Amino acid sequence: MSIKAEEISTLIKQQLESYKDELSVEETGTVTYVGDGVARAHGLDNALQGELLLFDNGVYGMVQNLETSDVGIVVLGDFTGITEGDTVKRTGRIMEVPVGDQLIGRVLNPLGQPIDGKGDIKTDKTRPIEHKAPGVMDRQGVNEPLQTGIKAIDALVPIGRGQRELIIGDRKTGKSSIALDTIINQKGQNMICIYVAIGQKESTVRAQVNTLQKFGAMDYTIVVSAGPSDPAPLLYVAPYAGAAMGEEFMFNGKHVLIVYDDLTKQADAYRELSLILRRPPGREAYPGDIFYTHSRLLERAAKLNDDLGGGSMTALPIIETKAGDVAAYIPTNVISITDGQIFLNSDSFYSGVRPAMDAGTSVSRVGGDAQIKAMKKVAGTLRLDLSSYKELESFAQFGSDLDAATQAKLARGARTVEVLKQGLHEAVPVAKEVIILFALTHSHLDKLAVEDVLRYQNELFDFMDSSHKDIEDTITKTGNLPEGDALEDAIKEFDQTFQPSKHDDEAATNSEN
Repeated sequence: MSIKAEEISTLIKQQLESYKDELSVEETGTVTYVGDGVARAHGLDNALQGELLLFDNGVYGMVQNLETSDVGIVVLGDFTGITEGDTVKRTGRIMEVPVGDQLIGRVLNPLGQPIDGKGDIKTDKTRPIEHKAPGVMDRQGVNEPLQTGIKAIDALVPIGRGQRELIIGDRKTGKSSIALDTIINQKGQNMICIYVAIGQKESTVRAQVNTLQKFGAMDYTIVVSAGPSDPAPLLYVAPYAGAAMGEEFMFNGKHVLIVYDDLTKQADAYRELSLILRRPPGREAYPGDIFYTHSRLLERAAKLNDDLGGGSMTALPIIETKAGDVAAYIPTNVISITDGQIFLNSDSFYSGVRPAMDAGTSVSRVGGDAQIKAMKKVAGTLRLDLSSYKELESFAQFGSDLDAATQAKLARGARTVEVLKQGLHEAVPVAKEVIILFALTHSHLDKLAVEDVLRYQNELFDFMDSSHKDIEDTITKTGNLPEGDALEDAIKEFDQTFQPSKHDDEAATNSEN
């Protein structure tokens, strides 16, 4: 039997056509050190800053330091399964997280993996956690209000869509509560919310998620949680992961509210990583680029111009102070990056004024641009009234010796403080905020006892709902006060039906006797 040359040639051609080059070349390195969420590896000469690396045990790491002989890696997961001598290989990808509508209503870790026990997330979209912030020409001015439902904030330090407003104060003064109430108030406001919990106890995050579910806020909220038991690298990347998830919505013309709770713990985690990576320590042992860590994060919040869809991302970073020291290193850094701050005073908090906002220190650099016209008109004198009250408060004990004008300022100030008090998770629609502040600034509350102010407010709201719903609808739809004296007349009508508490009459009788 003979084989013809043509057959051999045909066979070789078929094999060449079906041949697949399955040889893959990967650049690998060897782990030379591991501990405290950080590893070092030798041999990764072409690794890039921020590139993802894969260890033998399936855990990912991110390149953080590029040095002459080795690479510093932050381990994004359990580092206890990595040992010296293990192989680590390049992936050619930078750190990214899944994004999209499928994340809404879920609780995730900073890698975008679900931790709520509701199954996998089916999305094929991803975004890098680090992304250049929109430039000056890509933005437009903040001109649309973000209603928090908190009277003190909406009236005195209004927040606009696309703004960065810092919430700052000592531990346990209600910082997270303000952020959660703001998220709850976004129901029906065409807003997607992202709550990034950095270093919060898992039991605390669970309670917060339950609160959001109770008020129906998880229908439009994503929760990203990096707990205190997680390695420091996860606490460091958590806010960037949240920002990437928010940017996906922003660049698709939607509006996003993102809360970073809190950046103090992120700064501490970054300091820990930097020191273990042998970076030179600076002030308070923080690395020299700690300012850049926060600035490149917060600059990603923006109101995009109409050519890019007009979407927005509003950031509410939270910073914890010690003994009210806003001049400390991290607080001053973040204050200089943001567009204003809501400062919470522990003395006010413990005296029962909640939210415990210090009107003198708190400020919004966007101001009236983030308020509807009706709110601008009624809230114009509030800050002045509060400032006058704080200055004169120390003389209140000598009330009988003060002239009538000073007593009137003290009375107005006390009632202003009372009106601005608000319970936990008791958001007030903007139309109702305008109505009670109109009543306050037009002297309808001046003759009331301070103890009656909140009861007056609640009964006024019920009266307006039942008898003058059209006035509320006008304020909500147009953003303006109703024409003429409609609101003034409605409040006067209510004043005739309001019954002051009996203790007022008794006090008056006792003073006459």
